Amino acid sequence: MTTIIKAIIYTLWRVWFYILVAVPIILFFPILLVLSSKEKWYPAFFWIARNIWANVVMYGAGFFPKITYDEKIVKGKSYMLIANHTSMLDIMLMLKVSRNPFVFVGKKELTKLPVFGFFYKRVCILVDRSNANSRSAAYKKAKERLNQGLSICIFPEGGVPDDISIVLDNFKDGAFRLSIEYQVPLVPMVFNNKKRFPYVFLKGTPGVSRAKVLPFISTEGLDKTDKNQLKKQAYHTMLSHLEA
Repeated sequence: MTTIIKAIIYTLWRVWFYILVAVPIILFFPILLVLSSKEKWYPAFFWIARNIWANVVMYGAGFFPKITYDEKIVKGKSYMLIANHTSMLDIMLMLKVSRNPFVFVGKKELTKLPVFGFFYKRVCILVDRSNANSRSAAYKKAKERLNQGLSICIFPEGGVPDDISIVLDNFKDGAFRLSIEYQVPLVPMVFNNKKRFPYVFLKGTPGVSRAKVLPFISTEGLDKTDKNQLKKQAYHTMLSHLEA
């Protein structure tokens, strides 16, 4: 009986989370539709996503963001933001990390989510990592957004690891190629959302959703031959903090 009650509570809590995801989008639909229609209006769209949508979802579902910075993000500067990825909550927490507008590079599967998916495909850079043409198009679009002075966020594992025992999966190349080509600092960070709201349905608890922004990694003076070393450095920096 206890197991059944627990399953019911978890189910209701998760349903409530997705209701919170949808409701602000529905309420602000006309405004968001306009702001997502032109790239130059994206910073205003980002402000609503960060200061209204993310707060409603996180606090409403019982998650309390706590962010610590080993190095501060400078207003108006472009960065390459990277983090481990284990939860849909990572999207909201990443929005809370940076006041500087940034664009997500994410998997196209999220466009299938009702309401959320509609705007996700309008403002994010979508990529099918199994398709070379899609990867190339996403890379080109990311370069355009960097040229506009925005930052880029990539979860470099390329998705959520299938094996929940994996602490940090292998990294893809995209974030490191872009950060070197545009000489923008790499900002590694680690999240604890695997504990808070994992993709495993009957797991997770409300509580503090933590992000730790680690020291930035400079790409100044690096070229494409340094990509693998940069990727290795970022990976081991993040892994050591996750294991700790």
